[in-house]
Amino acid sequence: MSFLLEAQIVRVRRYFNRRKADRLRAQAMARPFSPDARSRLLLVTQPERLPQSQIYPFHHYAADLRRLYGTDLREADLWDFVAGRPVAARGATVVAFQTPFDVSDAELDRLFARINADHPGARIACLDWFAPTDLRNAARLNDRIHLYIKKHVLRDRDCYGKPTLGDTNLTDYYARRLRLEEPERLFPIPPGFLDKLVIGPSFITAPTVLPALLGKPPLNGHRQHDLHARFELDGTPWYRGMRAEADAAVNALKGVSVVRGTGVHQARFLAELRHSKVCFSPFGYGEVCWRDYEAVLSGAVLVKPDMSHIVTDPDIFIPWETYVPVAWDLSDLPDALHRLLGDAALRSRIATQAFETLRKWLGSDRFARQMAPLLAG
Repeated sequence: MSFLLEAQIVRVRRYFNRRKADRLRAQAMARPFSPDARSRLLLVTQPERLPQSQIYPFHHYAADLRRLYGTDLREADLWDFVAGRPVAARGATVVAFQTPFDVSDAELDRLFARINADHPGARIACLDWFAPTDLRNAARLNDRIHLYIKKHVLRDRDCYGKPTLGDTNLTDYYARRLRLEEPERLFPIPPGFLDKLVIGPSFITAPTVLPALLGKPPLNGHRQHDLHARFELDGTPWYRGMRAEADAAVNALKGVSVVRGTGVHQARFLAELRHSKVCFSPFGYGEVCWRDYEAVLSGAVLVKPDMSHIVTDPDIFIPWETYVPVAWDLSDLPDALHRLLGDAALRSRIATQAFETLRKWLGSDRFARQMAPLLAG
């Protein structure tokens, strides 16, 4: 199959997967709850790609949620909800909401006023789709919610509630390492808030990722590129500095064929990954990136700065089993890469185990059971 044809097939599949997700969302927004449902879940959501990656699994696994908890699922658009516009579903027993990254106090007040008016007595949860591991809204939400569902969190919970340079553990590390000016920030953690944390899935459940991981495993045959290293270089000062280090580390590699640059269509990006042995995925604004899962579904071995400080579920960050960690300063990137490139069997084992870890999780009712604190609490 030609490269251009492969990219076109990827583009078409992603288009139809997005259309299916849009259709499920529209259907869930159009109907009231079934009167005899014992569990009535309303998702108050944002339509954009990132937030919807967190929402799609509720629709995909709706049958599991119904079987385990008797849950009838509906959805409402956040901005219709906050603006007081009509919403089909009322009388939820559970309301799980998303907010923008920079949600204002006034917007939160309107959100909770609508929840209390339309869904009195409902169990309330925040669905945090943000990239960073910080808990910046803990103090604002603690007294108003029962649960806080986040894609990934710091393994050492004692790190929360401590000052950092900039907003996150990443801004703090790179500001100190690169000697950048960042204001000191502290997000207080009220007593009891950490007990409300629930780990939810990350990009694995996006409508453009989940179906691919349930399909046929990628072939581990001939791959023409040694390393795929396309990543954005522009951004905030600490992000630019972090990505510039990553770009310099790739540029310094010797005897390695590398795919670099930015600005290609996503379909081409994914087709390139299917022809690459290894994918280097530096941090983004958070540790976990789309590229991590795109590498796995494409059969490229994921190489990434060490993730041992992160908890996520399902976990594809098991060193030399499902990914290959490197030091945050990337000093050992050449050694790790040359070890991989010199051992086809090792590459095949890591790539296969990463794919099977995700496929096994997605092919089960693990998501529905992950949501037990929300629906069975």
